[in-house]
Amino acid sequence: MVSQHPAKVYYPDSDGQPMADNTKQFRWIVTIKENLDLLFAADPNVFVAGDLLWYPVEGDNTIRNAPDAMVVFGRPKGDRGSYQQWKEDNIPPQVVFEILSPGNRMGEMDRKRQFYERYGVAEYYIYDPDRLDLSGWMRSDDKLVSISQGEGSANAAIDDWVSVRLGIRFVMRAGEELVIYRPDGEKFIGFGELDELRRSQQRRAENAELRAENAEREAERLAAKLRALGIEP
Repeated sequence: MVSQHPAKVYYPDSDGQPMADNTKQFRWIVTIKENLDLLFAADPNVFVAGDLLWYPVEGDNTIRNAPDAMVVFGRPKGDRGSYQQWKEDNIPPQVVFEILSPGNRMGEMDRKRQFYERYGVAEYYIYDPDRLDLSGWMRSDDKLVSISQGEGSANAAIDDWVSVRLGIRFVMRAGEELVIYRPDGEKFIGFGELDELRRSQQRRAENAELRAENAEREAERLAAKLRALGIEP
């Protein structure tokens, strides 16, 4: 007799692959993911993840990918073992980033692009920190279309490109590292720089508080002198 209940499908939280192959690739993955977290920190319905397995099709755990960073608009923040799309109102990640390492092959990246194209990604960016090269694709109908290359440098079209979904600006000068700017003009910075910025802001706040306390004490001292002279301040 055939069972009326199909076998339960297990969706692993890990594909057994490392998050990064080297420190440079890891640094860029963390920088992009953490800065995207900060960018949308105030919006409870923007989910940002790094190296998280995305399963777009219920019932098939072989169809999956783990983008280096991804952004999903319309889904709440929170921890997940994997992104199972059918449990997320069937909303796919709209923006995906991949950071290349020397071990990545063009065939592998082509397969990833086809995957993202098929399953609904709207913007796809690949950065190669060794070759200092940035590529991008935008969805047009059912296809991910390359952001056309302009005249001059290989990165002419992508330089100063502004993401439609994220509002961030990519600056890719020939022979220089990628620089990403927030919509408010602030630059994406590394985790160490973020920590130093936080400490600097904390020091400025403490100094401002100390100056206010000193000014208040000085005002009280002068008021006491005036009262001693019979003058009510």
